[in-house]
Amino acid sequence: MKIFQQTLDLPQKRRGFHIITYEVIEALPQLHDIKTGICQVFIQHTSASLSINENADPTVRQDFEMYFNKAVPENDPDYRHDDEGPDDMPAHLKAAMLGCSVTIPIRNGRLALGTWQGIYLCEHRNHGGTRRLVITAWGE
Repeated sequence: MKIFQQTLDLPQKRRGFHIITYEVIEALPQLHDIKTGICQVFIQHTSASLSINENADPTVRQDFEMYFNKAVPENDPDYRHDDEGPDDMPAHLKAAMLGCSVTIPIRNGRLALGTWQGIYLCEHRNHGGTRRLVITAWGE
């Protein structure tokens, strides 16, 4: 079995949902060496998350942002963790809801995503900064 691992530092992105599939693939060229396997992408942060969803229509990503802002509003007076601003605690909650990793099958040296699927960086902070991913691929 082959195992490859690489970190990827994504430059700061505005708050919202961003397709990063290409960046992930480019960061781990050894994917091409795996015929059958698994790729895990993990984000080393607690106020941003990862997801897999629609990669064609940008309004899907806009609707995601709208939904999560309604579901987890800023400035809730019950939040106790607010030292870093009104978007801080909501960002942690959104990240907990979506998760810190995605797992994708590898088939014939490529991520076996569906036709309309892409990997999202879900940036929940107004000024989140650089985000670090750990990408691990293993298989035969």
